Amino acid sequence: PEGTTVHDLHGGEVLADLLQHGDRWLSAEAGRGGRGNAKFLSNRRRAPTFAEQGEEGEERWLRLELRLMADVALVGYPNVGKSTLISRISAARPKIADYPFTTLEPNLGVVRPEGKTEFVVADIPGLIEGASEGKGLGHRFLRHIERARVLLVLVDLSPTAPETPERQLEVLLGELAAYQSNLLLRPRLVMGSRADVADPALNFDGERLSAVTGEGLVPLVNDLVDLVVGARQIPTGESTVVVHRPEAEDVRVERGDDGAWEVLDRRVARMANLNDLTNPEALDYLHDRMKRMGVDRALTRAGVREGETVRVGRLEFTYEED
Repeated sequence: PEGTTVHDLHGGEVLADLLQHGDRWLSAEAGRGGRGNAKFLSNRRRAPTFAEQGEEGEERWLRLELRLMADVALVGYPNVGKSTLISRISAARPKIADYPFTTLEPNLGVVRPEGKTEFVVADIPGLIEGASEGKGLGHRFLRHIERARVLLVLVDLSPTAPETPERQLEVLLGELAAYQSNLLLRPRLVMGSRADVADPALNFDGERLSAVTGEGLVPLVNDLVDLVVGARQIPTGESTVVVHRPEAEDVRVERGDDGAWEVLDRRVARMANLNDLTNPEALDYLHDRMKRMGVDRALTRAGVREGETVRVGRLEFTYEED
């Protein structure tokens, strides 16, 4: 699906980022098929008795990671009312309960305001202090915020909130910055949530909403529409396709850790791997091709001596001077 990031399983590096519908990436190349004996007809070989074997395909172990594609990400502490909010402004029906970490997986909802631009909202599981270091499954949750164009930060105004609204905002923005500093450059709204149970004496200067009573929902949706429309105009940069056309290089020969000499040339190794090395005629053909490609000269330059072991792809032989 859109938003899938492909990682090498062992090294961890990102190999591909599939952002758009229809994006493609070749993860492993299939082996080239072998040629039949008729392809080796020549003045010397009137009836060749050998053919090429098919080449082995590549094998790779990958890790696929989905980072949700949403216009708006709901960011806040656990149990701040994000799931209730998304259920009121969209058709999403997340699990809602009166205890922390009710949401363990992001939920998506499509908001369709009448006569206005529709947009997608992601209900991100609650973040806590230390989320950027992985605390409370923070890394697993934060990665879904990376793709969002707009951030809606909710702070809890209820008497049961673990910290003051100001402290909640400080922690949340700090965790976003620690995870990926450019997240703070995204357009964002800060709203006080659970206004229906807020202490009237609470000092909070920002806008308030209550997903339970509906207070502030219409202005909120209108503000989000404006931010989303503006954010969609910001160019994300066109993806480019880089085509590598390696130039032919001289054949290299190096001594391996086991003392054997190795011919380091992909063309030569591929040719050796394709041929049936149990067939004398195929071996004769391979030796002739390798000689024309400069393998003999490369072995001489490297100082390979008669009787030493030489390895070319899967082929291993004892070097003999002509």
